[in-house]
Amino acid sequence: MSDSADNARMRAEDERTLHRLGYTQELQRSMSGFSNLAISMSVICILAGGVTSFHVGLCSVGGAAIGLGWPLGCLFSLIVAATMGQVASAFPTAGGLYHWAAILGGRGWGWATAWFNLAGLITVLAAINVGTYEFVTSALGPWLGYDPKALSESGQVMMRVAVMAALTGSQALFNHAGIRLTTRLTDFSGYWILFVATILTVALLLAAPHLELVRLVSFANFSGLPDSDPVWPSSNNLTWLFLLGLLLPAYTFTGFDASAHTAEETIGASANVPRGIVRSVLLSGVFGWLMLAAVVLAAPNLDEAARAGGGAFVGILHAVLPGWLAVTLFAGIAIAQYLCGLATVTSASRMVYAFARDGGLSPALCRVSPLHRTPARAIWLVTILAIAFTAYSQVYEAISVVCAIFLYVSYVLPAALGLRAHGRTWTKMGPWDLGRWYRPLAVLCVVGCGVLFVLGVQPPNDRNLWTVLGAVVLLACLWKFRASKQFRGPPRTIGESQIDEKKEAI
Repeated sequence: MSDSADNARMRAEDERTLHRLGYTQELQRSMSGFSNLAISMSVICILAGGVTSFHVGLCSVGGAAIGLGWPLGCLFSLIVAATMGQVASAFPTAGGLYHWAAILGGRGWGWATAWFNLAGLITVLAAINVGTYEFVTSALGPWLGYDPKALSESGQVMMRVAVMAALTGSQALFNHAGIRLTTRLTDFSGYWILFVATILTVALLLAAPHLELVRLVSFANFSGLPDSDPVWPSSNNLTWLFLLGLLLPAYTFTGFDASAHTAEETIGASANVPRGIVRSVLLSGVFGWLMLAAVVLAAPNLDEAARAGGGAFVGILHAVLPGWLAVTLFAGIAIAQYLCGLATVTSASRMVYAFARDGGLSPALCRVSPLHRTPARAIWLVTILAIAFTAYSQVYEAISVVCAIFLYVSYVLPAALGLRAHGRTWTKMGPWDLGRWYRPLAVLCVVGCGVLFVLGVQPPNDRNLWTVLGAVVLLACLWKFRASKQFRGPPRTIGESQIDEKKEAI
């Protein structure tokens, strides 16, 4: 059977699955399995979160935060990805997380999951593009002759918002033009991330003045640094500081739900979506660990690097690499960060589209452009909200931590609800089936999410506690007094879907 005939067969099966779940095929289904993997790798983007949040790990316990903390954080994300993959395989729909929670636990849980995921996606888009701006100004600004400190405080704010608007607006334009163009860019991004990370790793290892592997398992107390604006408050508890350093991989490993959000545009979604979710985390984890370990090993002096705070990554590269090579790598990293934001617009807009389709948002937001077959209004709403959030909150670290909390809550809620439904109301699984491992892994997801919440509301991010609790209270009130009466939820429950399948079989 030819590839085109095989794809046609899989498309037909995808549409039948979508129909059983109560939806018709509106979006253009043209993404391959690799493209589905690439879009999640593009949003995770080790050259974005791994680079711009490098100091969050380094300024906790030094090299051990990378050598030991990164693999530990990656393991937690892999567990979340595996459980997410099982649910995505059974219910391959756009905006999947909200849909899964509604089916497994009821309309209210689905509605809450949708809002947590939307809040996380919009804030992570803001964090990505703010991080891109800060990285470019610090790494390439001197080379371009630009010094943000030459501007007044209000001028710096205006410049930041203007650049953010330009970045996000252009990313929206690419998305508006159609999934084929977006797919080409995210496919390129998947290769580009691994290529640049490999070149960076090799260059640092070759240029390092000496390689002390013991650095990767050595604990140093870098809390209270830099002196002017410490990344973490001074503490003598190395265990606690090590845990705080886990926020580096926690923020970096967000966005792998992009594979699920583009399920209705992926060929062979029941199999390719869970593969994309899990493989994106695994590949990013391995390449990210090698890259950041090389940064730690190449640093002439880790104490001096920690004193640079947010400038640690850029400072290490400048110290050990020739100027032309450092600038070239910085430009390559900036390109990857831009494409990371572009893929995030894709993911967030599909969430808005799916939620609006089921009555969670204005029906106008689920309209699909007849020319481009993209949810154009959803794309531009996400863009406007991300820009507005940037104008409201401009502290990168605070934005990145709160978006990680929101996203992991939305990731773990369906897994937690699946604990009760698994084997009871949820009996038909997709090709990706963890079997008896699903329940214990789902429990680990819930415990890990609780730990992430505790870590994410510690000083200097203690305001996040009120942000998250305020969001919970607001959602509870909105559901109680309004949404419970208006939100209809997905058109099919598990039971109804299974009844339909039995009728078709008869």
